[in-house]
Amino acid sequence: MVMEKLEKLLSWGGIKRDIIFLVISGAALLVSLLHLSLPFDPAWVAILLCGVPIVLEAIIGLVTVFDIKADVLVSIALIASIIIQEDFAAGEVAFIMQLGALLEELTVARARAGIERLVRLTPRTARLLLENAEKVVPAEEVQLGDTLRVLPGETVPVDGVILSGRTSVNQSVMTGESLPVDKGPGDEVSSGTVNQFGSFDMKATRVGEDSSIQRMIRLVQSADAGKAKIVGIADRWATWIVAIALTAAALTWAISGEILRAVTILVVFCPCALVLATPTAIMAAIGNATRRGFLVREGDALERLATVTRVAFDKTGTLTYGTPRVTEVQVLQEGLSKEQLYAWAAGVESHSEHPLGKAVVRCWKEETPNAVLPTAEDFRMLPGRGVQARVAGHQVLAGNPELLSEAQVPLSQAAQEASQAALGEGGTVIFLAVDGKLAGLVSLSDTLRENAGETITQVRGAGAEPVLLTGDRESAAEHIAKMLGITEVHAQCLPENKLQWIDQSQQRKEPVCMIGDGVNDAPALKKAEVGIAMGGVGSDIAVDAADIALVSDDIRELPHLLRLSRRMMTTIRINLTFSMALNFVAIILAITGVLNPVVGALVHNAGSVLVIINSVFLLNWHRKKD
Repeated sequence: MVMEKLEKLLSWGGIKRDIIFLVISGAALLVSLLHLSLPFDPAWVAILLCGVPIVLEAIIGLVTVFDIKADVLVSIALIASIIIQEDFAAGEVAFIMQLGALLEELTVARARAGIERLVRLTPRTARLLLENAEKVVPAEEVQLGDTLRVLPGETVPVDGVILSGRTSVNQSVMTGESLPVDKGPGDEVSSGTVNQFGSFDMKATRVGEDSSIQRMIRLVQSADAGKAKIVGIADRWATWIVAIALTAAALTWAISGEILRAVTILVVFCPCALVLATPTAIMAAIGNATRRGFLVREGDALERLATVTRVAFDKTGTLTYGTPRVTEVQVLQEGLSKEQLYAWAAGVESHSEHPLGKAVVRCWKEETPNAVLPTAEDFRMLPGRGVQARVAGHQVLAGNPELLSEAQVPLSQAAQEASQAALGEGGTVIFLAVDGKLAGLVSLSDTLRENAGETITQVRGAGAEPVLLTGDRESAAEHIAKMLGITEVHAQCLPENKLQWIDQSQQRKEPVCMIGDGVNDAPALKKAEVGIAMGGVGSDIAVDAADIALVSDDIRELPHLLRLSRRMMTTIRINLTFSMALNFVAIILAITGVLNPVVGALVHNAGSVLVIINSVFLLNWHRKKD
């Protein structure tokens, strides 16, 4: 009970309280240094505000779990300095240690709400079909084999198979692909996906905890729990430092008979510069990354990033823009021009809500800004197949082969070959029929980001091998990978497939950085050593799951971030080497009596200042071009 109260006391106020206490303590130490005539030494203000929390933390750690950290040695030095009435030394050590703790706290992870957002994606209700009625029930009450109805705009409540009806389903929550997939009788649908156009009846095949969205939530939770956090170097070596410091102080006191030397050893043994070595470098590197459009959400993310040997990219929205564009309009009917067919295609799609239809209209307007869009009359949306309307006095159909088959419009050999060529390059095809005859086709595909190729080359140059992990079909993935020079490709990946690949890489001691943008990437972003989310186009859930968010969506800066993380670790090693060397020299001087506690504290803090200055150089660091 006492320990719980102490922990609550220490947690009060958070960072704002720490900053206020540090400002007051710094002012008090300055007054103490001026030796003004006061009824008490102002250094006691720093001891109480900065030193007491350190001592309490040390006591809690020792009593509850016998955890020896750097604050144990600091506490010993504080108490020893107070006993011999070196109040300024005690206050100064307490101040510098709390400053280091504040810098470290500022780099700690922000509270994330990714799992909560995923939970909110879980459907709440379902339309249960009974013998003579339709009943809305809580989704958790759906049983295996129940027949459900899903209306346009509703989220699929459980996993199942379509019994009747045709529609298009947005599966981005599971596959990451932004384009909806046409579905009909016999096709499977997953919970959490969104029905866009037609209504359909389905049979429940996986419900409750077995449904896809619930499995996704469990994947994110397990991946987060399994990610190890880096322990501070000072805390990692604290047990040895405490043992050596106490032994050296005891031997010096026993041999020289001067307790002042022993206390000085404890003061200079305080790992001030050691504690500051890592957080100051991390904060400076985070500042550098922020200028390049990165929001670093995890304090130790850059430390982990420095270890990665593989960078896994999602495709849609990461290497590509995630929006389809018309790549080709092919005419297959004599006497019809390409411009005319393209205009009729835009006209018939002008009332469509389908992303492909919208893309056709958008691209036509961009390519012919001064032209007037043909008017569509008697428009009909045919869910899962396409659209039809009367355009410029002609009956125009636009959709998939099934739509043309229903209208008894046969596909020619040329149309089939053109379709296969487009699909082989990762595209999608809309077939067009005019007045009952095949007229041509429109090919659409996602487009690469302008700097994607250069980024892949630079990532490889930074010491990491790029890998493509995507939920898209194999032909599309292979086509993009070939254009970018990526040799390792994994297509048609569900969230658990991406998670499995990352786990296998980690078991082979190949740390992975995952870069993605969709809800389906959340488990992988959590599981990877470092997860980077596309903050501009990415979902909130992906951003919450990631360690770093790329706010600007400019992937050109990814190689810089990789190199910056490695440079940061070099700076940390330099800081650690310098601080340990300074400690060694100061200890020798303390043993020989050259240093007293106050001078020892000043020397030690001078080392801390040099460590901070060295770290500050990271703020403006960038790799010089070859």
